[in-house]
Amino acid sequence: MTNFRLLPARLMPLLLAAAVTFATLSGDPARAQNPFSPIATVGDAIVTYYERDQRALMLQLLNAPGNPEETALEQLIDDRLKIEAARRFDISVDAEELSTGKADMASRANLTSEQFEQALQQAGVAPQTFEAFIVSGVVWRKLVRGRYTRFIDIKEQDIDRALTTSPNNDSVRILISEIFIPVTPENEADAQDLARQISQITSFEGFASAARDYSASPSSRAGGKVNWIPLNQMPPNLRPVIMALEPGQVTAPLPVPGAIALFQLRAMNETEQTPLKVKSVDYAAYYLAGGRSEETLAQAAKLKAEVDRCDDLYGIAKGQPESVLERGSKPLNEIPQDVAYELAKLDSNEVSTALTRSNGQTLVFLMLCKRETEIADGVDREAVRLQLQNREIERLAAGYLAQLRAETRIKLY
Repeated sequence: MTNFRLLPARLMPLLLAAAVTFATLSGDPARAQNPFSPIATVGDAIVTYYERDQRALMLQLLNAPGNPEETALEQLIDDRLKIEAARRFDISVDAEELSTGKADMASRANLTSEQFEQALQQAGVAPQTFEAFIVSGVVWRKLVRGRYTRFIDIKEQDIDRALTTSPNNDSVRILISEIFIPVTPENEADAQDLARQISQITSFEGFASAARDYSASPSSRAGGKVNWIPLNQMPPNLRPVIMALEPGQVTAPLPVPGAIALFQLRAMNETEQTPLKVKSVDYAAYYLAGGRSEETLAQAAKLKAEVDRCDDLYGIAKGQPESVLERGSKPLNEIPQDVAYELAKLDSNEVSTALTRSNGQTLVFLMLCKRETEIADGVDREAVRLQLQNREIERLAAGYLAQLRAETRIKLY
């Protein structure tokens, strides 16, 4: 059901009085002649001007975002699709479900069902309007849960991933772009000068262009963009550097093995979810001679297709010098900064080939085995499981509703 941002209950009377003006200020010649004439048809069902105005008035009262009339019409079209889909599966709402739905809605305004309905009626919203809103939400929820829940399997590793990838500091995650400028003894001065120029960039477009032109990272094709990273998975010495940035700002040039790194902050957000604490990281590094040559990158791609987990690399390295494979578990602050940064972007058993060693002559086939974590106080794993399940149901339901829209003849008047 839609999660509206409700005003405190003590302000309800003032908002109710203001909302009454909606009906008189939203004049339309067609509905003035006949408010029950159709404003839209959805298959064989109709949506009237009266229903649209009633829903818009309720949305205004609930302080919903956007244009009330436009949002109301879209919601009513969706409601017709939901009701018809539920009817095909013989899904309906009984008195208890309706009462529970009303009580849940009213509780968001710190009111009882009776108080909430009375407030709506005082503002000019008919009881049938509120009831229709609840019914469509309840039947749709019953339909999509019955349709998809049995197919959704939330595993323990999914819960671990959700907790460890929750923003942390202890609740911050960052969205950044990266540039790694290769450095050799021959180009060191030019690379440093270029890095200083890039560090002055303040636009996302400018940084993305520089990434495509100068970065040696695989992300250069995407303008250096990296997906969300929990701050607690970043190298400890990088965290304060990133946290000090405003969106659009770029770090000072940071030396890493074989390169100069620059990071631009694109966004930062927080959640209230309590994450798992990352104690250490188990990873493997397999070293391939040839650096980033086409032959070595092709060899790395072939290797990536052959290995499913870190232990598989022992078989690959069998018979070779021990130095070609490193495997171990270390605290984040003991892992080399560039390695820790690449690991922060990976899930278990994922691979990065962004790093080199020996002045670019050796490619690092880096694989995250797992993050060693401990459960933070207060984490309810079953609550996280339910949250993940609901999120997946919402995603599937959105696709189903889009399919219904595409398959149904919808006409606006």
